[in-house]
Formats: sequence, structure tokens, C-alpha cells
Amino acid sequence: MSSELPALLGGTPTRPDGPPAWPLPDPDVQAAVARAMASGAWGQYHGEHVCALEEELAAFHDVPHALACASGTLAVEAALRALRVGAGDEVVMAAYDYESNFLTLHALGAKPVLLDVHAHNWQLDETKLEAAITPLTKAVICSHLHGGLVHMRAVMEIARRYNVGVVEDAAQAPGATVDGKPAGTWGDVGTLSFGGSKLLTAGRGGALLFTDAQFHQRAKTWLHRGLQQWAPLSELQAAALRPQLRKLSAATAHRATRATTLLTALQPTPGLSPLGAPFSVRSEGASAYYKLGFQYDPRAFGLSRELFVKALRAEGIAFDVGFKALHVGRSPSRFRALGELAHATDAHDNCVMLHHPVLSGATSDVQQVADAVAKVYRYRDELTRPA
Repeated sequence: MSSELPALLGGTPTRPDGPPAWPLPDPDVQAAVARAMASGAWGQYHGEHVCALEEELAAFHDVPHALACASGTLAVEAALRALRVGAGDEVVMAAYDYESNFLTLHALGAKPVLLDVHAHNWQLDETKLEAAITPLTKAVICSHLHGGLVHMRAVMEIARRYNVGVVEDAAQAPGATVDGKPAGTWGDVGTLSFGGSKLLTAGRGGALLFTDAQFHQRAKTWLHRGLQQWAPLSELQAAALRPQLRKLSAATAHRATRATTLLTALQPTPGLSPLGAPFSVRSEGASAYYKLGFQYDPRAFGLSRELFVKALRAEGIAFDVGFKALHVGRSPSRFRALGELAHATDAHDNCVMLHHPVLSGATSDVQQVADAVAKVYRYRDELTRPA
């Protein structure tokens, strides 16, 4: 087989073994888990690792309180409950966001108010936030997605003016810096996810970050049934997370270097633009590069988005389509929309994402991504012809 032809046309894949597996092998994680097994901590209700992880998360993010729990989705619900969001309240969020955040609002009896996103980076458009606030508004959810960053300083200024709470969901951005502060520390409550694909992973799990002791106490009380937390992070999960947290800053810097190399190599590619300018590339913001997002223009590239993703996956490159926008395919009775949500619709139709593990590798790994994209582009006409 020819290495020049795309794999879909019978050529050799750029990465014959496929994309890197995640999580990457880590001897420090393996040693920490082995020590927890040997000590018996892995089977304890109340051991050293969960408490230590909470202290280390608080120290890393420079906040007084952190609270671990069973998932990032649960963390968002606990954060909303700490802000006393309930039935009949309205909560503003981006129309392009993680579906579970939308469904969590319905579980609480609250109504999502969907705001459009910026055209340049598909993050919540803070310039439209003030117009979305009514006397029923109780909170705002801000999610940093696909390598982009929400302009949190501006969000907080508006929220404070109207006495509205803010949940900053940093599930895709642990280790990122937003306007000079760690992601997750601008909001009244910050949330983290430790799901299987995340930059900090324990397969499952989540955490909350607090600067306000009262919000911390409310969330902690809700997550407990008497003495027992009913949806905890396990000691074994916490043991696996602690060495990852210690390496997070170095890992973030490494991914940033590789992302810069990749984006430079991809610059000549028509129809493939990284999410970014202006805010997420300003000096105040430094991304964590989880699921590196791109705006994909099928007309400029010459392939449908679905065929682009299929062709790159055949090359061993882990591209996926983005999220489904929250207003698409849902009854208007389930939300209130501010305006036409045109940019969120664009994100729904045209977002593609590169899975992050390749950014943790060598320069040659990200060059393979660029080479595979270039190969697919060269043969775009052949790829669209009927077999």
C-alpha cells in the first residue's frame, strides 16, 4: 500500500497503531496506587488520600476550600444547590455547552436561558449576558470548552451588579489560566471533572472549588447523609489523582508547546481554523488544551465534516465532531433563548475536535497530525468520488 494515499483510499495510515491511548502510562500513578493497595487505604471509607487531595486542590488553585465528589456532573449540581438554585429559577448558560449541565438544570426544576457564543471561539458571549438577566435569574454557568476560555472578569462584573451567582465549570480546563487566575476560581463555585478522558483522570470523579465558606458548607451538607457522603470519590481514585495534580503545570506547559507547533504546521490549511482570538490568545489567558477545537468550513476544505472526521480517524488521528448545541432538536418550552443563537448553531454544525493525548507526546506526534490533514486535503476530490 502507498503511504501517499489516504487510508480510506487504500493507503497506509499515518499512525498505523492509531492515536495514543489515555491515560498515558505513569509510573508515579502506578506507585501511588500500589502504596494505597499495600496500606489498605484503597478499601477505607475515610483514609488519607481524599482529604489530602482536597487540600492539594485548594492549594493548587489558591482557594481556601475544595470538595471531592463522584463526578463532574454531580459537582455542577452541588454547585448550583450551594447557590440555592431551585424550581422556578432561571440559569443563564451558553447555547453551545455540555448537555449534562442543561439537563442538571431541569433536574433542579430550573429553566435554562440560552445565550449565544462568540463567533471567534464559540465560548459564552459575555457582551450578551446583561440582556439575559431578569428578576428570575439566579445563576450563570460558564464552561471553558475545546481550548477556548470564557472572559470571566467581565462575567463576574455583570453578575455582581445583579447579585447573580456564577458556576465556573473548568472540566475541560484544569491547569488553564483565565485573566491571571486558575480556571475554576473566578466563579462563586468552580467545578472540575476527573472523567476517563480528562486531563486529570480517575476514570470518574469530580471536585468543587470555593472561596466562600458558606457555599462550601452548603455543598458539603447536601453531599452528606449524616456522617456519610453518599456520592464520594474513593480513596483509590484520590491516590491516583494526587501525582497527576503535582505534574499538571508541567503537563499544561508541554501541551501548550505542542499545540503551538501543531497550529503553526496547520496554518496553510483552508477551512480549518483553531478556536481562539481574541480573548483566549490574550496574555491574560493560557489554555489547558483539552479536546483542541477547530472551526471547520466544509466548503473551503472540500469535504463534509463527517467525511473529514472519518478520513482522519482512518489515518489514526483522533478527530471528532463537537457537541450538539442545546437548542437544536429540543422543544422551545425547555429553555428560553436570547436571540437567534446563530453562532451556537454554527458551532453545532462546524466544530471538530482533536483529542488531547497526542499533545502530550513528541514534536513528531503532532507533525503526524498535520501530515495526515495535509494528505486528506490533497486527496479531497478523490475522497468525494463514488466508490
